[in-house]
Amino acid sequence: MKSVWPSALFLSLLCTGALGFDILPGSSLTHQEITQQALFNVTVQVCRALAKAEGTDFTFPAQPFTIQGVATACGAPRSSKTFIQSILHIIYRNVRVDIRYALNASFHFDDEMFVQGKKIIIEGIQAVKASNKLENYEAARQNLGEILHPLQDFYSHSNWVELGEKSPNSNLIKSGASIGNIAAKSRATCRSCDGNNCRNNILEDIIAEKILTSGYFSLNFIFATKPKGKCSHGGTVDQTSKIEPTGGINKDKESSSHGYLHTQAANMAIAATSELLEDIRGAAGDRPFLQMMGLFKGSSKALCFVIDTTSSMKDDIATVKTVTSTIINRNVGTANEPSLYILVPFNDPGFGPLTKTTDSAVFQNAIDSLVATGGGDPPEMSLSGLQLALSAAPLNSEIFLFTDAAAKDKNLKSTVIALIERTQSVVNFMITDTSSVNSRKRRAPSNRIAEADAQLYRDLAQASGGQAIEITKSELPQATVLIKESSNASLVTLLQAARNPGKAENFTFMIDDSVTNPTVYITGKSITFTLISPTGESQGSSDTTGSLIITSQSVGNFQSLQLKKQTGKWEMRMVSSNPYTVKVIGQSPIDFFFDFVVVSQGPFGGFDTLETRPSAGGNGSLLMSLTGSDTATVTEVTLVGSSGSEVIKGVLVPQNNSRVLVQVGKFPSGDFVVQVKGQADSFTSKALILFQRQSPTNFRSSNLTMNANPETIIVPGTPFSVPFTLTTSGTSGNFTIRSTNSRGFDSTFPTSMFLEPGITGNGTVTLSAPLNTPSGTDVTLAIEAEAPGGTDSNYIVLRFSVLNTVTDFKAPVCEQLSLQTNCSVNCSMRMWEVSARVTDGADGTGVDLVTLKQGNGTINTTLDSGNENITLVYYSASCCSPDMEIEVVDRVGNVATCSYSGRQGSTSAVSEATKLTWSPLFCLSIVIVGLHILTKMGIQ
Repeated sequence: MKSVWPSALFLSLLCTGALGFDILPGSSLTHQEITQQALFNVTVQVCRALAKAEGTDFTFPAQPFTIQGVATACGAPRSSKTFIQSILHIIYRNVRVDIRYALNASFHFDDEMFVQGKKIIIEGIQAVKASNKLENYEAARQNLGEILHPLQDFYSHSNWVELGEKSPNSNLIKSGASIGNIAAKSRATCRSCDGNNCRNNILEDIIAEKILTSGYFSLNFIFATKPKGKCSHGGTVDQTSKIEPTGGINKDKESSSHGYLHTQAANMAIAATSELLEDIRGAAGDRPFLQMMGLFKGSSKALCFVIDTTSSMKDDIATVKTVTSTIINRNVGTANEPSLYILVPFNDPGFGPLTKTTDSAVFQNAIDSLVATGGGDPPEMSLSGLQLALSAAPLNSEIFLFTDAAAKDKNLKSTVIALIERTQSVVNFMITDTSSVNSRKRRAPSNRIAEADAQLYRDLAQASGGQAIEITKSELPQATVLIKESSNASLVTLLQAARNPGKAENFTFMIDDSVTNPTVYITGKSITFTLISPTGESQGSSDTTGSLIITSQSVGNFQSLQLKKQTGKWEMRMVSSNPYTVKVIGQSPIDFFFDFVVVSQGPFGGFDTLETRPSAGGNGSLLMSLTGSDTATVTEVTLVGSSGSEVIKGVLVPQNNSRVLVQVGKFPSGDFVVQVKGQADSFTSKALILFQRQSPTNFRSSNLTMNANPETIIVPGTPFSVPFTLTTSGTSGNFTIRSTNSRGFDSTFPTSMFLEPGITGNGTVTLSAPLNTPSGTDVTLAIEAEAPGGTDSNYIVLRFSVLNTVTDFKAPVCEQLSLQTNCSVNCSMRMWEVSARVTDGADGTGVDLVTLKQGNGTINTTLDSGNENITLVYYSASCCSPDMEIEVVDRVGNVATCSYSGRQGSTSAVSEATKLTWSPLFCLSIVIVGLHILTKMGIQ
C-alpha cells in the first residue's frame, strides 16, 4: 500500500537535494551520487532551455535519469560515451580529494578551516570559468571535481544544518562575501557526548547566536589534539573524538555522530552543487556548458590533422585541403559533424601554432592558409607536432599525421606513446615517398624516409591502433578514404592485431546486430587472406566473385574492405611472412571505456585513477563502463597480449551505476589490448544480443612506480613545483629522467636518478609560465623514467590550469536608458522596446558577453563609441512577449541578470548578481531526487 507524503517532507524535498558523503556506496548516497544527480539535473535544465530558445520540442528523460536517457533528451544520443566520461572525470576528481588530501582540513572544512576552504572553492571556480572560456574542457572538469568535494563536505562537517538553515550557503561561491559568523579559536562549541548519541552536543549559545563551527579531525592517536572545548568530527577513525569534549558532529552517513541529520545535510549538498553548476553555466553559456559535459549536437569525435608544411608537401597539402572541404561539407549539420577541429602544422625547426576550434569555417580557413615552404634538411619536427595535438585533443581522438620526411625529434617517441596511452587516441600516418614505396615503384630509393625511420611511424601507429599508410604522393587522394570513414560517428573496434614478424594466423571477431558498415583495414606487403562468415561462406583475397566483400580498395600498403553484414562470429585467416596489421571496425552505439585504477588502502576507501602504467608482476584493476545502451552488461574482460601469446581473464566485480571493477591477477609481460564481451537487448528485436569490443590502444605494465601529487593551478611568473617519486622493483642503476610540457614553458628537472629495488627516489620538476600566459591555458606535463639499457620505462602525465590573479569580484551592472511601451489588450498589434547601458565598473575587467535568456524579441548590442567598457543593449518585442531577461558576463566570469518588462505601467528594471533561481523546473528536478531518496528509504 502506498503511503501519502507528509507535506513537511514534500516541502523539504522540494528545494533541496539528495543524499551523500561516503566515498563508496552503502546505505546512504555518496559524493559520487550527489555529484551525478546534480550534473544530471542541471544538464537537463540546460537542454530544455536550449530547446526552447531554438524552438524545438523537449521531452524529459525517463526516471531515474540515465546517461543514455539524458543524452537522447538533449539531442545528443551519440555523445553518451563522452557524456559519461565527462561525468566520471568530475566524480573521480571529487573522490580523489578524500584519497590524496585526506588530512588536509581545508579540503573538508574540518578544524574550522572556513576561510581556507572557501579560498579553494573560489580559486577553483575561477579556474573552471577561465578554462571553459578557452574551450579547455578537460582542465575545467578536473578543477570542477576537486572543488565539489569541499563544497559538499561543508554541509556534512559544519553545523550549518544544525543552525536551522534551510537553503545552501550561497556565499561559499561568491568572492568577498561572508559565509557567516565563524567561531573564535578560543570559543567552546561542544560538550561531550556518547559517540552514538550526540544529538545535542553543540552548545546552545552557538546555536542561538548562529555561530559557524566544524569538527576537528586526526588519524594519529599519539599526536591528536584540538583546542579546548571544540567539537570533533567523530567516528571510529577520528582520534580527536576521544578527547574532551568527546563525540562528534559529522553527518557523512546515517550512522555518523549526527547521522539523524544526514539526509537534510546531503539534500543541502546537492542543492549547493546545483547552485555552483548554475553559476558556471551562466559564465560559460548553455552550449559551452554542454560541451564541458561532453554533449554535442553532432558527433562527439574530433577531426585532428598534424601536417608537414615543408616545400615537398605542396601536393599533400592540396589533397588535405580537398578532403577537409569534403568532410566539412558532407557532415556539417548532420550526426557526423565533428565536435572539435584541431590543426598542428610542423616544419623545421618549428611546429604549431595549434588551432583548436568548434567552428568548421575557422578550421577550413586555417587549412586553406597552409603554405608549403622551407625544408631542404629532410628530418622534420613531426613528433613535436604530434605531441601538441595529443595534449590538446579530447580522449579517444583519431589523429592523422601527413609527412614525407623522417622525424628529427625521435627522442619524443616515448613521450608520444605515453600520451597515446593516457588519451587512448588513435594516430594514423599518411607517409608519402618512403624507401619501400620508391622501391615498389622501381625508382631509385628516396633520401626522404629510410626504412628504419619509417619503422618509427609504424611503431607509433601500432601502439595507438592506427594505420601507417605508405604511398606515393599521387596515391594520397585514394588513401584519404580512411579519413572520410573515420569521421563517421560511433565507430567501435571489433578486432585489432599486429604481427611482426608476420605469420599465418586465424583471427575471429563478432558482428552483432547493432553494428553497421563493418569494415576491415589491412596494412602490409604480400598478404593473402580468407574471410569466413558466420554461415560458413568464404571469400579469399584473390576472389573477386565472392559475396562477403561489398567493396574493396587497395592503395600502397593499405587495403580497405567493406563487409556484407552477417551477425555472428567471423573468421579471418591471414597468411604472410611480412609484418602486417589487421583491424575490424563498425558503427555501433554500444562501446566501452575504462581506467586503470588502484583501490585505496586508506581509511576512506575508494578508487584512484592511475596516471601511469600499471604495475608489472602484481595484481591490478580496471574500472569499466559500457555506453550506448541502458541494458548492456559486461560478461567477460580479457587482457590479450599483442603478440597473441598471452590471454589473461579478469574477475568481474559489479559496482554502482552499471560500472564494473575488473580485477586481474597479473598484467601481460608485453604490450596488450583490452577485449570486452557482453550482452544487451537488441535494437531491432526482442532478442538478447552478444557483442565483442576491443581497445585499439596498446598498453604496457612497468616495474617502475611513479607518483606525483602537485597542486593543479599555475600562477604566471611564479615558479611551479611538481615533486615526484620513483621506485623500481627491477634492477638497480642510473635511471634516465625526461620531462616535457605541451606549452614549451621553461622547466628544470633531474636528468638521472640512481635507484635500488624498493628504495624510493625523489625529484622535482619546476615549470615557469610567462607573465603574459592567458588565464584558462592548460598545460600537459609528462615526466618519464627509463631503466638502464632501456629495458623498462614508465611515465606520469599531469594536466594543470594557468590562472592569473583575479581582482574583479563584482558582477556587471545594468542601467535602464529608456523604456517605450503601450501594450494594450490586443498584444499582437503592439510593440515595446527598452535600451540599457551595461558596465563592469571602473575597476572591472569589462563586459564579455550579453545573452538573451528570456523573451522572443530582437536584441542588439554595441560598444559605446566613447567608452569600450560600456555596452549598449537595445531590445524590442511584441507585447505578446512582455518580459525579457538578459545575462551579462564579464571577462573573468562574474555574472549578472537584468530583467525588464513591457507590461503596461511597468517602468522598473531588476539587476542582480546571478543566484540560483528556484524555478518550478528546478524544484521539479529536485523532487525527482527526493523520490529517489524515498525509494532508497523504502517509502513508496
